[in-house]
Amino acid sequence: MKIAAKNLSRVFNVGSSRIGAVDDVSFEIDDPEFIAIIGPSGSGKSTLLNLIGLNDRPTSGKVLIDDVDPWQLSNSERRRIRRLRMGFIFQTFNLLPTLDAVENVEIPMAFTRKSQSEQRERALYLLDAVGLQRRARHRPRQLSMGEMQRVAIARALANKPEVIVADEPTGELDSKTGQEILSLLSDVNRKERTLILVATHDEKIVEAADRIYTIHDGRLI
Repeated sequence: MKIAAKNLSRVFNVGSSRIGAVDDVSFEIDDPEFIAIIGPSGSGKSTLLNLIGLNDRPTSGKVLIDDVDPWQLSNSERRRIRRLRMGFIFQTFNLLPTLDAVENVEIPMAFTRKSQSEQRERALYLLDAVGLQRRARHRPRQLSMGEMQRVAIARALANKPEVIVADEPTGELDSKTGQEILSLLSDVNRKERTLILVATHDEKIVEAADRIYTIHDGRLI
């Protein structure tokens, strides 16, 4: 997947003020690299990821996916890109508490043509890949934070995405567990040739990255 930002900006109106969370950002990625986006809190990292992941619409400028502006496509076509070509990992995991681990991993596959048995087989395979097959029937409250993040990684991989967008994936974890999550992401990047985009404060992730983007006050430095 080729991703490009062209003079990308996102402005939020807060009362009578206009806050530029992302300000005239341009870059291009066309290789399955491991990319870290760093910067202080409030610098625009998460907003930039939301724009790249098509969760938010630019105020001006463009995000291009394979040279196509997804905001010129229909809502269903844009959702299809997000569901089938992208995977998402969040700092707070975003697992559904009423579903067990295998059911959480199955969620992205509900919109595909896979049968229920194929979805279950894929979900169990992914849980095994992240070392959690024995915990497949446990709900999030029965899992440690590191285990919940492993489930979230398995869920992100459900549809074999071309890019994984991860927002502070180790932010809630201790250093040992964070290192394990980093190793998992690095393996996905190398073995699956998946582009990894990570917003992070974690120095270990920064050290492991192929490329680093620094953002400050909404602008890439």
